Amino acid sequence: MNPSRGTTAATATAVVLATTGGLITLAAPPAAAATTCASPVYKRQIFANTSFSGTAKQTGCDAAISENWGTRAPISGVPSNNFSVRWTVTRDFGSGGPFTLAASGLDGVRVYLDGSLKINLWKNTSTTVSRTLNLTIPQGRHTLRIDYVNWTGSAKIKFSYAPRTSATYDKVKPLPPTGLTAAYDTVTGRTKLSWAKNKEMDLAGYRVYRRSTSSTNWRWIATPTSPTHTDTTLVATGASYVYEIRAYDKAGNLSANSAGKTITTADHVAPYTPVGLQTSQEQTGIQVGWTNVFGATSYRVYRATDKDGPYSRIGTTTEASHLDTSAAEGILYYYRVDAVDAAGNESAPSTAVPGIRRDLIPPSPLTGLTIIPTEYGFALSWDANPTPDLAGYSIRWGEIWEEEGKTAVCNFYGIYEMSADTTTTAHSTLPDGGKACFAVSAFDEESNAAHSETIPATELDMTPSVPTPEGSPLTLTVTATAGTTDNHLSWYGLDPTAPEQAGGYRIYRWNRDTSAYEKVAEVPTGVEEFSDTGTPRGTTTFYHVTALATDGTETLPAGDYVITTPMQ
Repeated sequence: MNPSRGTTAATATAVVLATTGGLITLAAPPAAAATTCASPVYKRQIFANTSFSGTAKQTGCDAAISENWGTRAPISGVPSNNFSVRWTVTRDFGSGGPFTLAASGLDGVRVYLDGSLKINLWKNTSTTVSRTLNLTIPQGRHTLRIDYVNWTGSAKIKFSYAPRTSATYDKVKPLPPTGLTAAYDTVTGRTKLSWAKNKEMDLAGYRVYRRSTSSTNWRWIATPTSPTHTDTTLVATGASYVYEIRAYDKAGNLSANSAGKTITTADHVAPYTPVGLQTSQEQTGIQVGWTNVFGATSYRVYRATDKDGPYSRIGTTTEASHLDTSAAEGILYYYRVDAVDAAGNESAPSTAVPGIRRDLIPPSPLTGLTIIPTEYGFALSWDANPTPDLAGYSIRWGEIWEEEGKTAVCNFYGIYEMSADTTTTAHSTLPDGGKACFAVSAFDEESNAAHSETIPATELDMTPSVPTPEGSPLTLTVTATAGTTDNHLSWYGLDPTAPEQAGGYRIYRWNRDTSAYEKVAEVPTGVEEFSDTGTPRGTTTFYHVTALATDGTETLPAGDYVITTPMQ
C-alpha cells in the first residue's frame, strides 16, 4: 500500500506504525476513537471475512491503492485466504468531467461511485483480471468505494482514477475561482492577490485579469499555477482597478471569471501637462479649450498680456474648457492651463496660446421677409441689410408640426447660406400641399447674427390626381440637365431580350390642364434614357415610363418627378 497520514479522534493515546507487507498498521485505538482520513486519502478497512461484516480488524489511511500480498495475510489476525478490504474516499471533483477508472486484481474487485456499481470484476480467479472504464463524473462532491475480496491463492489489487485531459474528450470548464482577496501596499505599490485553490484534478493554472474601473477592457497580466499572485506593474496614480481570476485545465478549458476585487492606488504622480490648447471667440468672452488629461479632477487657468508673463489665475474648472468673460474687447491675451489630480498633484503649465475677444455687436434686424408658394417650392425675398461688416444670410427651413390641443411648432431640419449681396432665393421642395416654415438670419464677419421671425407657409399642391401604381418592373430616375431646358430620364429593370419591352418604351408627362399623363415620346427596345427638351424652368414635372410588348401591351408605369427653379 501507499500510506498517508491519517487523523484519529484519540487525543492522548500513542499511535505506533508498523509496516507489514507495505500496509500501515495502527495500534488499536480506544473504543471511543474513530479513524478519519483527510480527502483525497482513502479510508481502508480490513475484514477477516469475504462479506465485509462485523468490525474491521484494522482501519487506516492510504494515499493510493496498489497492493500485492501474494499468498501472505495482509495483517496479523487476518487469514491469507477469505479476507476482504474496503477503501472509501469522498472528495470534491470541482466541475467534474470525463474520468478514467482503472481496476485490476486477484480475486474480486468492485468499484462504486456514489453507491452505483461501475466496475464489476467479482470472481475467484487464478489470473489477474482488469477493467478500464471511461465515464463522466458530475460537478461537486462524490464518494468512491472499492471493495476487494481474496477467496483463495494469491492476493493483489490496483485501482486508480484520473481525469481525461485531452481536449478531444474534456469540454467541461473548471469552476470559477472563489475567495479572491486583494491587498494593496501603499508604500511599495504592489497588490497581493490570493484565492481558494480550485478542486479540479486536471487544473493547469490560473489567469489573472485586471482593468481600470474607468474602462471595460480587461488585461491578462499573469498565469500563476498556485492560487496567489503579486502585481508589481501598477503606477501610483490614484486610479482604481478591478481584479478577476479564471482557472484553466489541461485541456485548455477556461472557467468563468471569479468575483472581482477592487483596489485604489496611492497617488504620487502629477498628471500630464494639458495639450491641444485653443482659444475661440464667443459672444460673452474668450473660450479656452484643451484635451482632457487622464486622472485630472480639475484645471487651473492662467492669463497674461505678455507671452512670458507674469500669469495670474483667472479660474478653476472641472471641465476641459473655460470661458473668460472678464477679457476686454480688442486686447490680446495669452493663456496657460495646469492639470490637478484628486491628490492635489499639479502638472507643469501648458504652452501659452493667444486669444482676443471679438466684436459682440450683431447686425441690424432683418426685415421684409416675404415667402411666396411656387410650382417649384417657394420664392423668398427680404430687404438688404445695411450692416457694414455683413458676411451673408442663412436660411433655415422646416415643417410645421401640429398636435391637437397644442400650439403648432416649426421643426427646423435644414439650413443653407447666401452671400451678403443676395436678397432672394428659390427654395425647391416638392409642392404637395405641405405646411412649411422659414426663418432668415443676417450674420457678420464675427458670426454675430440677427434673426427674422419664423414665418409659416403652405405649399401649392402639384400632386397628380392619377397615382403611380405599384408593381412596375421598371425603376425611373428624372434629373434636370444643368444649364439647359432639358429633363433627363433614365430607367432600368428589364433585360433587352425581355418580351415585355420588345416594342420599346413609352414616356408620359403629366398635364395639369387635362389631368392626365400624356405620351410625349416612344423609344425603341434597348434604349433606356430620354431627354425631354424644351420643358419649362421653375416648376415640378411628373413622368411615367412603361415598357411595350409587340402586341401593344404596356407594363405598369414607373414614376418620378423633377423640380427646377428659375435660377437653374
